[in-house]
Formats: sequence, C-alpha cells, structure tokens
Amino acid sequence: MNFLVENLLFTSFLSGIIFIITGFVMFKFPPKSINMLYGYRTTRSMKNQEQWDFSQKYSAKLLIFCGVFLILTSNISLLITINNKAKLFISLALIFGSVIFLLFKTENELKKRFP
Repeated sequence: MNFLVENLLFTSFLSGIIFIITGFVMFKFPPKSINMLYGYRTTRSMKNQEQWDFSQKYSAKLLIFCGVFLILTSNISLLITINNKAKLFISLALIFGSVIFLLFKTENELKKRFP
C-alpha cells in the first residue's frame, strides 16, 4: 500500500507539472477562434469570441495556480504522517478539487463580466 500512496503522490506532483505547462501554453498561445478541439470549452465560454478570448486567458492563469498548489501540497504530504488511505483520498481530492475550482472560478468570472 505504501508504494501505491507514493505513486499517487507522484501522480499529484506530475498533475501539477502538467497543469502548469498546459496553463503556460494556453496563456501564451490561446486558441484564436472558438473550436470544438481544444481550449477552455463550455457553453458560456463559446457564446461569442469576446467570452472565448477572456476564458482562455483566465482559465490558463488558474491552471497555473492550481498546478503550483498541487505541487506544493504533494510535497507537504510527504512530511505529514497520516494513514495511507487518508493520503490516497486527500491526493485524489486535491486533483479533482483543483479541476472543480478552475471550472467554478472561470464560470463565475464569465457570469460577472458577461451578464
């Protein structure tokens, strides 16, 4: 079980790195037009070009933030001595929670800026 927990913490760390790289690429090279292939694609973000452009930059910044958060928490979790099953649950919850946070914050910001 310890091997599984260490691998999952590595997965959390690796997810953070992937979030940061993806966020940086999306920020520097956002998709120029609304498409069904890549980018931050929700019904609200795809309503018009202005909302699309804003959501790409905003979600990219949040993706980088979430990536840094995942890396920091995966390193901190190595120092904490708790049950292995709890570490497993916390690691998965942080990854899924980061995605939910990204969606929630971006959608709320779109609602505020484009009523």
